[in-house]
This record gives sequence, C-alpha cells and structure tokens, in this order.
Amino acid sequence: MELIQRPRRLRSGDPIRRMCRETRLSASSLIYPIFVDETLKGKRPIDSLPGQYQYGLDTVEEAVAECIEAGVGSCILFGIPAHKDALGSSAWDPNGVVQEAVRTIKAAYPDFYVITDVCMCEYTDHGHCGALCGHEVDNDATLELLSKVALSHARAGADMVAPSDMMDGRVAAIRAALDAEGFQNTPIMAYSAKYASAFYGPFRSAAGSAPAFGDRKGYQMDPHNRKEALKECALDAAEGADILMVKPALSYLDVIRECSDAFDLPMAAYSVSGEYAMIKAAAQAGLVDEYRIMCESALSIFRAGANILITYYAKELAQAIQKGDIG
Repeated sequence: MELIQRPRRLRSGDPIRRMCRETRLSASSLIYPIFVDETLKGKRPIDSLPGQYQYGLDTVEEAVAECIEAGVGSCILFGIPAHKDALGSSAWDPNGVVQEAVRTIKAAYPDFYVITDVCMCEYTDHGHCGALCGHEVDNDATLELLSKVALSHARAGADMVAPSDMMDGRVAAIRAALDAEGFQNTPIMAYSAKYASAFYGPFRSAAGSAPAFGDRKGYQMDPHNRKEALKECALDAAEGADILMVKPALSYLDVIRECSDAFDLPMAAYSVSGEYAMIKAAAQAGLVDEYRIMCESALSIFRAGANILITYYAKELAQAIQKGDIG
C-alpha cells in the first residue's frame, strides 16, 4: 500500500515519541497544597485524603522540605485556626496560623515560593466565605475583610495571594489594598471560575470548612455554565489578576481550554481533593494503575491549556517528570 502520510512513523520508539510531544510538563509548574493547623503539634494524617497530612506550625518546615526534595518549588497554604467567629477575624490576625506558617517557611527556605489562600470559610464559625447578612453572604462587606486578609499575608512575607471566595469585585479590592501599602509586586492568582462542585468534599473535611447551613451555590458558579466562566475571567483580568484559575480541573477541561484561549494570562487549574481521592480509592481497590492515572490526568489538564497545576500529587508528578515518565 502506498501511503505518503504514516503517523505511526513518529510513534515507532520512545526517543521519537518524546521528541514529538506537543504538551510538555515541568515541575516548576506544580503547586502543592499544605494544611496548617494552629492547634496541632506534629502532623496528623487526613483520613479523607490518603497520603496527605495536616501540619502543626512545628512541622510545616517538614512539608516544605519534602516538596524541595521532590523538586517542587511552591506551595499554597490553607490555615485551620484555633479560634473561629462570625467574621473570621483570625484570618487577618498578624499572628494567625497562615501568617506564622509563612514566616516559619520563609525563615528556613527563603527561596521557596509561598502562595496563600485568601478566604474566610476556614475561619468563620458558620463555614461560609464571608460576612453574613441573615443567611446570605454580604458581598461588599466581605471585600474589606478579604483585603485585610491579603494584606496580612503579604506583610508576613507571602509571595502571592490567591482569593478563592468568589465575591464580586474582590480582585480589585485586594489589588488596591496591596498597592496602597507598597505591595505592588505581590501577584494575585484569582480563583476566577470556581464551580459549586461536589468534588470538594474531602477538602472540607481536611480544612474544617464545611458550611454549617445551606451551601455555596449563591457565590460559586453553576456547573452548567461555560460562558459565565469567560465573564468571570474577564472581570478578574480587568481588575488586576495576574493569574486566572479554573477549579475543579478534570470535569472542566473544556472551560480550561476556552479560558486559556481567550485570555493572555497564565492559566492555573486546581485538581481538587475529590479528584485525588477517587484515584486513590480506585487504586486501592485494584481497579487502576495509580501512577499511570496520576500522570495521564495531569497531562490532560496541561493539554487543555493550563500552565500551572495545584495538585495533591505535586511531589509524585515532579518525580515522574524527572524520571521522564511524563513531561
């Protein structure tokens, strides 16, 4: 048979397959989530996230050391405070759990890149992402609180802040607050298209952030909507976001692709707790090859257009990249 085009020529061996890869991964694009519990000494396994831990302030350096050893150079911090109240005031306490964790990490590893999650849900006694008016989150009142949180993180030494609350106008409010205090060079990674997803369950257990009543559908996005993600990304870009994000990742690959194509900003994706837990559970049941599924899932997210991936598999993926199994 006379065939001019034979795509299999470029699949004939490992060297040529690697040479012709369209999508390439780098460990520098991976961010590892770290949970820090103000009341904890040592570290505690997270039952809902096998292989993951909550760390005390006395062990958070250990979590970072493991990242560095694996080749991961950045983390995103989530705090679990000793005190919760209606406004989540511990979130902007200069000596709060995230602020202390940032200082601890930076003292030991000054070049390690520390991103902080800016939200209220772990800090409020009702578990919602802002100040309440009745049973509804008061959007505009919450903006002032989020700005205070972001400023306190920047003062503590955070390299980047990442608002995850989904309040309208929060990027503009945080940008103005940072700039007014001389933090013009502190980037904002906005959780731009954060969906009201069922995939967050294990995280809420890990962070102690489940709402005491109702749900978050009034401020997080409806999973039915695609065009709305473009609107949210456009608003965040116009308000000064430096990086946009889609969350979750695997069920929203179409959204990642469309937003990545539409905006000339780096695109992050968060492979969330439910995605990680499902792979772990399927692997434990002997149904899938965990290592290959981990690699293939991450690859799909980058192929969809992400430049940055927040993932509980960051350390394992970095090692897979080093070994040449992915990347």
